[in-house]
Amino acid sequence: MTVENNARGNAGSKKRPMRHKGRTGNDAVDMAAAKKRLNLRNPWHLLATGFGSGLFPVGPGTAGSIAAIPFWIVLTYLPWQVYSLVVMFSICIGVYLCRQTAKDMRVHDHGSIVWDEFVGMWITLMALPTNDWQWVVIGFVVFRVLDIWKPWPIRWFDRNVQGGMGIMIDDVVAGVIGAAIIYFIGHHWPTGLL
Repeated sequence: MTVENNARGNAGSKKRPMRHKGRTGNDAVDMAAAKKRLNLRNPWHLLATGFGSGLFPVGPGTAGSIAAIPFWIVLTYLPWQVYSLVVMFSICIGVYLCRQTAKDMRVHDHGSIVWDEFVGMWITLMALPTNDWQWVVIGFVVFRVLDIWKPWPIRWFDRNVQGGMGIMIDDVVAGVIGAAIIYFIGHHWPTGLL
């Protein structure tokens, strides 16, 4: 059932509150029901799920991060100032589309919402010293480790900021920290070690 059909079918019923992932024993059922509320014909849902990459059954965040790479390749052809503007615009639009999709799914930061991974990867990959595949793999690994492990301050943002901004901000911060790590490794690490 799509979001539109669900809204029409429950017109007289009370709205159910949004749920946070990992709060009850029925999470698997709740998450599956939330995923059924997605409609990829809705442009917000399509973008929020990373053009469907977030629907991958195992590791949707990793799938979204991988799916971000072809778009990053296109971004590399832009001047860095335009690339930066695209990233800033993607953050702004991401706050809205992630909030709206989470609201439609009735789950805050559902695993299938991966637009934040797209943006976090683009930020991390901005700092690559060269655009070759080895550095892309290093950038990918650094970003995924930060996004999964969530060291401070990433974890603080993940736990304390809600809504669309809450969905986006932890990955933006992970992207910035990842970019700093990549920059350090690429520009200050002793040569010959990588």
